[in-house]
Amino acid sequence: MQTVLANEAKYDISPAELKKGSIFGALSDSGIQYLLDNGVIHQVGMGEEIFSYGSKGNSFHAVLHGNLDFYKQHGDKQTRTRTIKFGEAIGFVSMIALHERVGSLHANEDSLLLEISSQLFSDFHDDYPFDFGILLMNLSRDMARTIRVLSNALVENDVVVKRN
Repeated sequence: MQTVLANEAKYDISPAELKKGSIFGALSDSGIQYLLDNGVIHQVGMGEEIFSYGSKGNSFHAVLHGNLDFYKQHGDKQTRTRTIKFGEAIGFVSMIALHERVGSLHANEDSLLLEISSQLFSDFHDDYPFDFGILLMNLSRDMARTIRVLSNALVENDVVVKRN
């Protein structure tokens, strides 16, 4: 994994292009540029691990180019639960819930990611409150869509959720 500057990226990561992705939709150009300028942009190669099970969940990643697979771990069992594509995010739940990563994340192809730390997320709230509200709504919408897909899989496989 290599850190790059926004102006060094080999893909189009202009605000106009990023607005085509679900988490950046409806954000202002200046809000998107703020995240690009203050976040950490990672160039990752196919097969590279972005984060591992049990690592600290103090940030989330937005896919600027490429796609990733998330492998959820529970006990000794690990299963691929989703593919994260352009404009989607991963790791938001761990950051908000203040817990460690519950799985590992790997690049399916050469990809470009924007890492948004909890501090940047807080600063974005202070500096771009309107855009922050939209970003939070976009992240929540994506999270709700993921919950729907996972709950449909439970029904399709006749799984009853046990309460602890």
